[in-house]
Amino acid sequence: MLRIIFMGTPEFAVPTLESLLSWSGCQVVAVVTAPDKPAGRGRQLAASAVKQAAVAHSLSVLQPTNLKSPEFQAELKSYAADLQVVVAFRMLPEAVWNMPRLGSINIHASLLPQYRGAAPINWALIHGETETGVTSFFLQHEIDTGNLIFQDVVPITPDDDFGSLYEKLKTTGADLALRTVQAIAAGTAPSLPQATTSDLRMAPKIQKETGRLDFAQPASDLVNLVRGLSPIPTAFTQLPDGRTLKVFKAAALPETEAATGSAGTWLSDGRTYLRVQTAAGQLDLLDVQLEGKKRMPVAEFLRGVKVIAS
Repeated sequence: MLRIIFMGTPEFAVPTLESLLSWSGCQVVAVVTAPDKPAGRGRQLAASAVKQAAVAHSLSVLQPTNLKSPEFQAELKSYAADLQVVVAFRMLPEAVWNMPRLGSINIHASLLPQYRGAAPINWALIHGETETGVTSFFLQHEIDTGNLIFQDVVPITPDDDFGSLYEKLKTTGADLALRTVQAIAAGTAPSLPQATTSDLRMAPKIQKETGRLDFAQPASDLVNLVRGLSPIPTAFTQLPDGRTLKVFKAAALPETEAATGSAGTWLSDGRTYLRVQTAAGQLDLLDVQLEGKKRMPVAEFLRGVKVIAS
């Protein structure tokens, strides 16, 4: 039976842990996750989603603050794992990823080599991709560059946003992880170098300013930005009076419906629509949240807020 150490932190990683626990051919001997962190208004310490799942299954949990710590590495080694499975965790030092006899594998939410980095789901949507997927690969020195094992393609529909695509890839990734571990156990897993290509799109961590809507861009591009950041961390802009408005859903109106006016001009009938002129077309804001208020459809928002056209 394959002895596995699982490493992960967010809710995205939980279905993969559950899928490994469901297979009789392996034993999850320990789980490594982030230390508990303050959360909520009371700032009480909260366990990661992965820790909560691990505790529910009575698994040993390690929460190192320093992955290079000799004490942590000694404890990790004591579990004598054959393989480590990593999903949405930190970058591992070589002494950690190279410790098991079969190495370490990662489940990444893109079709590598495209969208290497911390936010592959967001950036696939922001760039208007029509498909993405999940990849299993062997860890090596440079992040997300190891030899490929398996890939599963997931279509992106026009209605998908970060939230819906996250859910799809979370489930697909769990299935892929189990299939990968089973192939490694059977000695049939491929190990293929990633293709070298000059048109790589990267997926760096999302910064706050990433979400600022720039109306000098085409409306269609801004719709994709909104989709890629909804429901979190959310695209945003400033109303003509300076207040911050988060945008959860938007549509691009065809050029034939675009009114004249410079990019950044606000347009509203005060009741049913709120739009902004962009470099190409109008951005029709559909689902919004004013600072300090709740999220709501734009018609409900306009009943309580008067937007003066700029």
